[in-house]
Amino acid sequence: MSEYLPEAVRKGLEDARVALLRRSSRLCIHDGDRIHRVLRLWNGGFALDTRDAPRLRGMVDLYDGSRHLYHCLVVTSREEHGERIYEFKWSTPVADRPAVDFERAEATPVALIPRML
Repeated sequence: MSEYLPEAVRKGLEDARVALLRRSSRLCIHDGDRIHRVLRLWNGGFALDTRDAPRLRGMVDLYDGSRHLYHCLVVTSREEHGERIYEFKWSTPVADRPAVDFERAEATPVALIPRML
């Protein structure tokens, strides 16, 4: 059906779709000091708008607003339909506490109750 629409109308609809994706997404990529808004995120990659998308390669950080979500290793990118599609080799969730370097006991007490003598 889109082949029957004039070119100006198609371009306007595509621009509106991209603007909606930008507004609705809080996800962003931090590449050093630069921040880029993520249009879409899926299991093996993410997409940025081609107008402000650099050719990323290597380690990047993925944020949801101010919350750090993932460390990602970007290995390849391509451009299609006004988006730059990035694929990552791996993404590691960011922990909010340090890693445990000892075995935890199964029945650990939740709190210490002092004795009243």
